[in-house]
Amino acid sequence: MNNKILGKLFFCLALLFGAFVFEAHAQGNVDLSGSIGSGKLQRGKTATATIVMDIPNGLHVNTNRPGNQYSIPLKIRLTGAGLKLGAVTYPRGTVKKFSFSEDQLSVYEGRTTFRFTVNVPASFKGSTAKIHVEAAYQSCTDEVCYRPRSGEVTLSAAVK
Repeated sequence: MNNKILGKLFFCLALLFGAFVFEAHAQGNVDLSGSIGSGKLQRGKTATATIVMDIPNGLHVNTNRPGNQYSIPLKIRLTGAGLKLGAVTYPRGTVKKFSFSEDQLSVYEGRTTFRFTVNVPASFKGSTAKIHVEAAYQSCTDEVCYRPRSGEVTLSAAVK
């Protein structure tokens, strides 16, 4: 290929990537990921699991206690067959004032980490522990809030 064609191809790919990033931001999407312990669990033992919420620059997500009756709080729901799951620990948010609210709100920005415990009973059957995580949230810019959304991720770890 000559340089002119390569240049046009690169430009088109950059536009597509930019449109994808803009669309994700414009809709208020966040990314969820996480891990269970070191990826290996033992029967009869407890480990700490982590959920990571990556909030794009320019957005914030209401905390689980946003401080305003009209703001939709973050709710994280966990399910894991045969496992004993502890309560999610929500970190303290940042308190800010926004143009769309008379009240100050507690929000998360950037990368936010949540933790909970996982106990694998001695009687656990199987060689893999799986935890389904669902986060229901509302993201906003400094001027507007998007419709409520939810994101999901499945965490897994080997069980010995």
